[in-house]
Amino acid sequence: MSDTIRRPDTDSPAAPVVDLAKERAARTPDAPVVTPIGVAELPEDPAGDLPLIPAWTRTPEGRKAAGSRAARRAKRAARRWATRQRTERGHAAQIRRGVHLTHEWVVGFHGVHVQAAAHQAHTATREARAAARRARYTVMPKQREAARVAADRAQTAAMSAIQAHKAAKREIRRGRLLRGSLAYGAPLLADTAALVELGWMGAAAGVVGTLSAAAWIGRKPLTEESWDLERRSIGDGDRMDEPMLNRAYRDAKVITGDQVLTMVTPCMPSADGQAWQATFDLPSGLPTRKALNAREALAGALGVAVQQLHQSRGDREGRIHLRVSLKLPFTGGPVQGPLLAMERVDLWQPIPMGVNLRGESVWTSWVERSGLFGGEPGSGKSAGANDLLLAAALDPTVRMYLADGKAGADITPFEPIATMYDTDGDPERLLEILDHIWTAEVPERRALAKEHGSRKLTADMAARDPRVCQAVLLVDEWSSYGAAADRKTREELERLLRLIVQQGRALGIVTLAATQKPDSDSVPTGIRDILSIRWAMRCLTPEASDTILGRGYASAGHNAQEILKSQRGVGIYMDGEGAEPDLTRSYYYDDDEVGVILERAYKLRAEAGTLPGSGPTLADQLRGRGVDGQILAALLDTFDWHGEAVDWLPGSVLLDAVRAAGLEVTPERLAALVVRSEADKRKREWQGSRVAGYPRALVLETAERHLERP
Repeated sequence: MSDTIRRPDTDSPAAPVVDLAKERAARTPDAPVVTPIGVAELPEDPAGDLPLIPAWTRTPEGRKAAGSRAARRAKRAARRWATRQRTERGHAAQIRRGVHLTHEWVVGFHGVHVQAAAHQAHTATREARAAARRARYTVMPKQREAARVAADRAQTAAMSAIQAHKAAKREIRRGRLLRGSLAYGAPLLADTAALVELGWMGAAAGVVGTLSAAAWIGRKPLTEESWDLERRSIGDGDRMDEPMLNRAYRDAKVITGDQVLTMVTPCMPSADGQAWQATFDLPSGLPTRKALNAREALAGALGVAVQQLHQSRGDREGRIHLRVSLKLPFTGGPVQGPLLAMERVDLWQPIPMGVNLRGESVWTSWVERSGLFGGEPGSGKSAGANDLLLAAALDPTVRMYLADGKAGADITPFEPIATMYDTDGDPERLLEILDHIWTAEVPERRALAKEHGSRKLTADMAARDPRVCQAVLLVDEWSSYGAAADRKTREELERLLRLIVQQGRALGIVTLAATQKPDSDSVPTGIRDILSIRWAMRCLTPEASDTILGRGYASAGHNAQEILKSQRGVGIYMDGEGAEPDLTRSYYYDDDEVGVILERAYKLRAEAGTLPGSGPTLADQLRGRGVDGQILAALLDTFDWHGEAVDWLPGSVLLDAVRAAGLEVTPERLAALVVRSEADKRKREWQGSRVAGYPRALVLETAERHLERP
């Protein structure tokens, strides 16, 4: 069938354009009405060889579609051109080869003749010298004459060889000068003339022309190409597909030549467009560990860095989740955390800790959890710990116990809201903190759980009972405390911390240990094994990485030693609940942002009355407990007025203070209210006299017992 329209004769009227859609609709019952395209005259076609062009191509929609096709073709051509530039057929490679070939042509291969002539000249010269020496030292007359004749011949040959060498050098210089003038002089002359005649635009045009000529000369590769359609890699900009994966896993010796991967999901870009990802099953009988251990070989086969390749176990043995980033992940600026926009945090709920490879925010529940963060100095460990501390600060019900063994300034901004803290690296102060938690916090929380008829504290209890709250204990650089303490103190510290981690997790006490030197000395093994949440920042050795995550994780592909120094705040994060550790970058808050968050936290705690030392004091509580309570409150106020350094006051001073508060009290009533032992009744020095008095501890103990009475 012909694809042209022939006109019978010139006198016939123009043939109308047939609207096939309209004709088909007319023959189809109940067909929708189609708007006619219209009638148009066809162009003259005397030879009958014009193609049939549909009328809709001349409409605006047709022109728009043609423009879209042209844009797609141009875009694809640009992509092919950009991809070609990275190969040996790119313009830069062609220009480089052209310059190289031109230079070789100018130098020429005639230099070998000069070298041969020089060699002959040197050889002939040595032979002439040897012949002259023999002629000089020959004694016999006949032999001397023969030696003199041989020396003359050798000298003549040497002179001829030297002349031949000089002639060869002149010839090669003349040829190189001529070829160099043609190869270099002509373009230089043309570019100079263009610069003189047309200015800088002419010079630019001349340079472009010269480079184009060099590219044309070097248009063919110097060596024979071995092109393989299957030889593609992500590092060269190719898309990841099933043949590429099979080839890569074969090259990495994970599967053999006759084995293939079974794709569970197709190879596709990630949601953020920053990586290729796929899920597949290994051939039957192959363990997942074999693929995880071949990470470096796989990265080389795919043409990417090791840090761009991430494999994780699937929901069953032999299943692999693969993600290959298009560029090194986590090498940009720090990620601002969401706590800046949060007015308040509930630590009973998950809190934001960072961002994973897929760009997803990682939220972790710290209820009944404890953690171990580790990494070398500068790896971002403090930023990871701040994610928990700042979230805890924004929950006004959380009590914070902070200890920094390296005596740094990381926890200094938290001092105004911390229940107890140590920023000096003092083992005795840490012992006080741990002893307070074990002897005060734990029994109080255990009693609350028993009161609610449960073995642990929960968020539902906290919603009903304001006394139920969480506590956060941070011990940074445990090894520094251990090194500064004596053996007895160190053993007591380990005992208390182990008990707090074991029993405190069910009572709402969250423990976080952080260290710059992950080893068995930094955090004792008995404590490290019961810390559930792990975050391994950059480490110096695979053994250090395993110290944080657990034995065998480095060999399974989770090795914190492979984290680059440029990836600050990045670590292998294991929240205790996920099936596999995940590479995660912590949120970062600079000093100004930390100050803003802590200022908000201070206001929240001030409004809730949970600041350290806030709320009704013991003296305030006693004033509503009758006359005896008012007397005890006056006694406590008197001790507070004299300062914490005073642990004993004379009875006369206390009586005067109580009477000044408007209360009638006698020495006998005071003695009956605050019962002293014989040791407490002993007189002490006071302003030059020995008088009887009352110890502060005894008054405080009496006041607390008075409050406990119904």
